[in-house]
Amino acid sequence: MGLKGGPTQDEIMAVSLFKLGIRDGDVMADIGCGTGKIAIQASGRCSRIYAIDRRTEAVEYARSEIDKAGRENIALIHGDAAEVLDDIDALDCAFVGGSGNIEAVLSQLAEKVRGRIVVNAVLLDTVGRAVGTMKELGIFAEALHVQVSRSHELAGDMMFTPIHPVFVIVGEVKR
Repeated sequence: MGLKGGPTQDEIMAVSLFKLGIRDGDVMADIGCGTGKIAIQASGRCSRIYAIDRRTEAVEYARSEIDKAGRENIALIHGDAAEVLDDIDALDCAFVGGSGNIEAVLSQLAEKVRGRIVVNAVLLDTVGRAVGTMKELGIFAEALHVQVSRSHELAGDMMFTPIHPVFVIVGEVKR
């Protein structure tokens, strides 16, 4: 995978999608969609997904992956999430895999989402800003530190190699 910042590891995606609590027919936003992997996986249950990324190379990569998967319910949008979200109506849930302005994005999502918001972060600064903003907005539910190790063969035996840990931050908007 040649795209910087992705794709989300399968195990992290499983935890994140579970925490989103997607129901059949939901409308979802995938902010910082990167490779499109989260949007593609969620598109089996969602009626509509807005996959947003500000990086041209990410949008091109995601377009290719979405086309390969044959998913027609994903609207791929090239732009800054803080600006793009103004043009999107109500959402049932939102996944944030990357955002340069997490505070503004979370504030907008708190107004549009009527369910869960899940943020994946690897930087402690992002964790602090996301948790702090969610607490200010009154939507913080929990934060998880997810560490996964994968098996590898070594000298005829097996060892485990850790992949990068990820923080999964969950907010819930109750309406």
